[in-house]
Amino acid sequence: MILVIAEQRGGTLNRATWEAIAAAQQIAGGDAITIAVVGADVGAVALEVAAAQAQEVVTLDDPALASYTPDGYTMALQQAIDQISPSLVALPHTYQTRDFAPKLAARMDRALITDVTGVKNSGGELTFVRPMFQGKLTADVVPQGATPHFVSFQIGAFRADQAARGPAAAPVRALAVTIDQSAIRQQPEAPFQQAKQAVDLSQAARIVSVGRGIKGQEHLPLAQELAAALGAELAASRPICDAGWLPMERQVGSSGQTVAPKLYLALGISGAIQHLVGMKGSQTIVAINKDAEAPIFEVADYGIVGDLFEIVPALVAALKS
Repeated sequence: MILVIAEQRGGTLNRATWEAIAAAQQIAGGDAITIAVVGADVGAVALEVAAAQAQEVVTLDDPALASYTPDGYTMALQQAIDQISPSLVALPHTYQTRDFAPKLAARMDRALITDVTGVKNSGGELTFVRPMFQGKLTADVVPQGATPHFVSFQIGAFRADQAARGPAAAPVRALAVTIDQSAIRQQPEAPFQQAKQAVDLSQAARIVSVGRGIKGQEHLPLAQELAAALGAELAASRPICDAGWLPMERQVGSSGQTVAPKLYLALGISGAIQHLVGMKGSQTIVAINKDAEAPIFEVADYGIVGDLFEIVPALVAALKS
């Protein structure tokens, strides 16, 4: 049985949870999965994920879990895993997962494989595919030792809309866990934001991203106008953020954020591998570039070879009309 750890904050489900559910369902091959929701007053979130095709949804609900802490989550999830006895624990590869999952796996003395992009089944043995060296290579990894094994799935590697929904809501039950408040050493503070315009691009449904083809910072308003017309977030490749034209939290790629929006519109981005690994999971990719041989066209669903300074104003005009 596979246990999926849902991620929520303040009663809002992280959409990457649905990607982890899709991955777990693919591995399960039709067998039921279980979904766990951790926090305080998480009934609404539990009902939301209960729409998935699952055996059940369990809630780990305690006032001490109202704010995320690695100590609290580790304490609660270890008890839940001991009670449920899954063979595999699946998680979305978020900043929060990267914080507590190594601690949880180490405490239980179990294998942890992170940032997985694919799964192979050879002779009944699961092999997990993960990138190495900033996406230049991939490794096939087989977990060793006692189960459950822990696996986190890279955002965008599995599509949220491919998570199977059940004919009826899955049953929800509360799982009894005991949280020792005195053993929680962290004092939660407000989530860190680097700047006023800080944004979690992984949650964006549409993204307009700019690269070197924008030529100068003075041309960014053109991309911003297109983003506004589309109701999209503005993002960039690394050179743009390195130059200080946009803040670093707007960077997409191996050293920035990994995104999987419904629409990713790339303006003047050549498509270096370090950028592609951060956005190739997008549902629809549209690329505009003067170079017909640009690597971005290899992953694009729609490509326009031309001058973005002519094409983008035409797109904005069409959208406004």
